[in-house]
Amino acid sequence: MAFRIPNRDPRDINARQAIGVSIPFSSPSVFTQTFTTSDQIKSNLINYFLTNRGERVLNPNYGGNLRNTLFDQASDETLSQLESRIVNDLKNYFPRVNVVNLTISSIPDQNLINIKLFYNVFNSNEQELNINIETNAL
Repeated sequence: MAFRIPNRDPRDINARQAIGVSIPFSSPSVFTQTFTTSDQIKSNLINYFLTNRGERVLNPNYGGNLRNTLFDQASDETLSQLESRIVNDLKNYFPRVNVVNLTISSIPDQNLINIKLFYNVFNSNEQELNINIETNAL
C-alpha cells in the first residue's frame, strides 16, 4: 500500500540551525531567529507588505506599496486592483506560497486597509496573516 511522504524543506531537517530573522524586530536581543521555512516565509510576507515600491535597491518593483494606496479613493475597483496586484506579486516573488484566500477591506474615514491572507506552504497546514495599514502607523 502506498503512503504519502509529507513535503518538507531540506533546511528544516536540522532543527538547531537558524534560517533567517523574524519580523517584527521585537526581541530583547538583536534579532529573533526563525528555525523553520514556514516561519521565515511568514516574515518575508510581512516584509513584502510593509515595503513600498522603490525602497528595495536593485529591485524597484518589490513591495506591496500599501502606504501609497491608503490615500487613493476607496472603491471596490481600487480594492480589486490591489487584490489582483498582490496575488500576481505573490506568484512572482513567493512561488512556494499557495494563496488560499485573500480578503482586502478598507475603512476610508480612518484611512485603514485590512489585509487577511490565508495561505499554505508546500501543501502544509493553512496559515493566516492579518495586516492592518493605517495613517497613524506612518
